[in-house]
Parts: sequence; C-alpha cells; structure tokens
Amino acid sequence: MTSTGAGDSKDDDVIEHSEHLLDRAAMLAMRAMLAIQPAADLGPKGRPAFDALMQKTPAAEGVSDEATTIGGVPGWWCRPSVIDDAVILYLHGGAYTVGSANAYRHFAGQIAARVKTPVFVVDYRLAPEHLFPAAALDAEAAYRGLAAAGFSRIAIVGDSAGGGLALATTERMTRASRDGHMPCPMAAVAMSPWTDLTLSGDSITTRAKRDPILQVAALKEASRIYLGSHDPSDPRASPLQGDLEGLPPVLLQVGDDEILLDDARRYADRLRAAGSSAELHVWKGMVHVFPANIALLQAAREALDGIGVFLRRHLVP
Repeated sequence: MTSTGAGDSKDDDVIEHSEHLLDRAAMLAMRAMLAIQPAADLGPKGRPAFDALMQKTPAAEGVSDEATTIGGVPGWWCRPSVIDDAVILYLHGGAYTVGSANAYRHFAGQIAARVKTPVFVVDYRLAPEHLFPAAALDAEAAYRGLAAAGFSRIAIVGDSAGGGLALATTERMTRASRDGHMPCPMAAVAMSPWTDLTLSGDSITTRAKRDPILQVAALKEASRIYLGSHDPSDPRASPLQGDLEGLPPVLLQVGDDEILLDDARRYADRLRAAGSSAELHVWKGMVHVFPANIALLQAAREALDGIGVFLRRHLVP
C-alpha cells in the first residue's frame, strides 16, 4: 500500500481512511446513545422521527431551496449562489419506506455548495403505499424531466436505499442514452448504498455486532414491504445484479462498521470487472451514511469534500 494522506492508505481496490481521534470519541458517545434507544421504525409511523433526524444536518451557507416538480415528480431544488449549467439528481435514503426530499434539503445543500451545482432532491413514492417499482419509475421520470429541461450534464447521487436507487437509475439511463435521445449520466455517487436486497453480503453477519444503526431484521422487513412478491434480485431493486458495462465513473463512500459494507465492496468489484471506473472509500470506525453528521464528524466533512471534488471533476468542463 502507498500513503494517500495522514492515516489513510490506498491499494488498487480501495482507499481506506483511518479514524480521527476526535471522531473516535464522538462515535463512542453516539454508540452509547443509540444503545439505549429503541430500534428505528422503518414503517410509516417512523417517518416523522427519520425526517427530524435528517433535518439536523446544518444548512449550507449560500444555498436556497424551493419546492417544485420535475418530470411530474415532486421534490426540492437546492441552489447555490454560484452555479453552472450542470445538475445533480439526489435520491434520499430510508429503506424505500421512510425519508423525504424536504428532510434532505440541508444535506443535499451541502453537496450543492461544494460542487457549485444545483441539486434536485426527488420525493419519490414510498412503500407500503406504493410498491416496487414506484421509486425506480419516479427516479427515472425525474432524470428524464431534467434532460427535457435542457440539462445535458447530469450526475446522480444517493444514500442508503437512495444510493442503490441512484446506481440502478445510472445503469438504466446509461442504456437509455445509447440511442442518442437521452444524455448519459456524467457520474454517480453512492453513500452506504443498499445494492443487494437479497442481503447476501458477508458483512451482513460479520458487521452485525458493530453496526449500531442498521439491523438485518429491519432491512429484511423493509425489503419485503417494498418488493411485495417481486424478485429481490431484479436490477432495479438490486443494482449489484445489473449490467454494469459502460457506466460512467462511480464514487462509493461506506463505513467499515456497517452491515452494508459488502454492498459497496461487491458493487465496486463488479464495476471494475465490467470495465467501468469505481472509486471506493472505506472509513474506519464509521457507520451508515456518516457524511450526514457533518456537525459532529471530521470524517463526514472530508467525505463530503471528496464528493465535491469528484463531481466537479466529472461535471465541470
């Protein structure tokens, strides 16, 4: 391995980030707090609590937001004061059952500020009211709506279930672009993506005792609620099973202590095997979607800065 910075290392497959000393103390406090709280409710009754948690992400300076509809799908614009004519499509997390564009405005705004590019956060339909493939259809409709509005340079970003949805949408829009009537995504970013709804990754069990946020039983139930009787290996639900040849560059950020670690690792391996570009960052001591904790964690700020650099490199001419 060769050094990539203080405490970090890199090989041909993964960039590993060591845990900052202050982050270690913060994570110990976070784990202690989570240990005495009830498990998160991933059903409709858990939506207010999930939204309240995501709304704690600090707002980015100089970013305005506005509710709107793109491609027939509702959502929120997050616009930095200095912008270019590229755009980012953001797909929020929440296991396809909780989460909202409104709750993600501040988090998406942090990305908008770093890339200096507007972000449209999609308010895709949630299960159980709307089963698979409702979320996938809404994501694609929003992408097509952005293209119809004149955006030719589009990146797709998401976290958790939204990270998986971002990767699935990237694959489908890449294939749709081959007839010349749709712009191909320029890049994709997925934070702690859920890429395999069959839950077959080794980290599902090897990280089960170290992950204070996600529980296997809860993910199994969320998968059942979202898919109903549909095959969980469908690439629109599990992008790990998709056709990854010819995809644009993909950046993956994941915590070393989360049960979805191998969802990111295996997706990166499959991308490389298909001849596509994958940049995988694994952060020691970090948990699910840690970049949202920018007020608390140095690693979160560094991960978001890295996302900003990656997206500017591929979006800005």
